[in-house]
Amino acid sequence: MSWDEVSDSVCPIARSLALVGDRWTMLILRELGMGSHRFDALQAQTGMSSHLLTLRLKRLESDGVIERRQYSERPPRYEYHKTQKGRELDPVLMMLRTWGRKWEHDCPHGEPAVKLVHKASGIELDDLWQIPGGGRDFTFDDVEPTIGKTYAAEREQRSAAFREGAPKPKKSPLPRK
Repeated sequence: MSWDEVSDSVCPIARSLALVGDRWTMLILRELGMGSHRFDALQAQTGMSSHLLTLRLKRLESDGVIERRQYSERPPRYEYHKTQKGRELDPVLMMLRTWGRKWEHDCPHGEPAVKLVHKASGIELDDLWQIPGGGRDFTFDDVEPTIGKTYAAEREQRSAAFREGAPKPKKSPLPRK
């Protein structure tokens, strides 16, 4: 079955996966949630080719998950931001984060990759990712991400390799099961 056929299904899970079910799309949404909005930053942190990133961004924009905002006229340059539809996927990313922390060796160096602190209360979100005081669904707009030292070093290494045109490192510092 092709993705086009899946997107025509009456099953909402199948239709949703046709839109956001690949790893690249979820990594783009992760980066937007962490404050990376420009093409180069998205490319550096996801490791995507410029062609693939362009295709994914265009698809997400045409499906109303993200929007482009021009920040430079000459040359024309854009930033990418989640729409309400895109922000409503934030709980999905948080569930993946929670699952990954449980099953995929979170905190191998004694610190989480990203600590999320609720902006209004200053309380760090736990794996239940409940907003203190409740009342609303989670979005990354409600939290301040603080990147751990190990993850910050990994991200800087990706950015430096991208700037230098080098291929990204292939080996993860984490042990595999």
